[in-house]
Amino acid sequence: MTYEDILYDVNNGVATITINRPDTYNAFRGKTCEELIHAFNTAGWDRKIGVIVLAGAGDKAFCTGGDQSAHDGQYDGRGTIGLPMEELHSIIRDVPKPVIAKVQGFAIGGGNVLCTICDFTIAGEKAVFGQVGPKVGSVDPGFGTAFLARVVGEKKAREIWYLCRRYSAAEALAMGLVNTVVPNDRLDEEVDRWCAEILERSPSAIAIAKRSFNADTEHQRGIAGLGMYALSLYYDTDESKEGGAAFREKRKPDFRKFAK
Repeated sequence: MTYEDILYDVNNGVATITINRPDTYNAFRGKTCEELIHAFNTAGWDRKIGVIVLAGAGDKAFCTGGDQSAHDGQYDGRGTIGLPMEELHSIIRDVPKPVIAKVQGFAIGGGNVLCTICDFTIAGEKAVFGQVGPKVGSVDPGFGTAFLARVVGEKKAREIWYLCRRYSAAEALAMGLVNTVVPNDRLDEEVDRWCAEILERSPSAIAIAKRSFNADTEHQRGIAGLGMYALSLYYDTDESKEGGAAFREKRKPDFRKFAK
């Protein structure tokens, strides 16, 4: 595959997959998801690779979720909601290599979900985390909610989703959403250090450990599949479309007038 929306680089046993859409704060569209899935499959089953780093281009954002310009009821790709999200989330969990999210800026919406699913999240001190779904007529009814509760606790996960607040890197560290925080100018160095440690460990032992961790929450994959069908129906409602329209028009949405 020739990549248009991402960059793929391999160096000394580390595959770095970078969402390369800085003009949209690295928001993803259908093509982006397809390329990410292909890249994770390529890296995940390459015996020469021991760890995968997921990053975002530029200094402003890791990823800000679905591209609203490609979202008018449904998104512009394949899958239940026009984005193959179940497949993308699953491949990050299924590859037998640790996946590190390297976060230098905004990790919002679907970008926050990607951080939650990755094995590790290493953040620069300028990173910002949070959810926006209920502000823009969307939600992640799978790993982004249920698995987030496993990571940060149910009370905090509900706060993140219901209130759509933004959290600093330090706050994300305190709640367990990230593993460590460093100054942004040391972020690459810190990620390299973690990768070097991983590469010294037994790859088979890590693969077994990853599958063991995943087994405990595997039922959430089924929840995600069911939830995405509900989300697809929701996207076709006037209430959901109001969120996207308000975002594009830079105004406050009025969801209540459409609620049943």
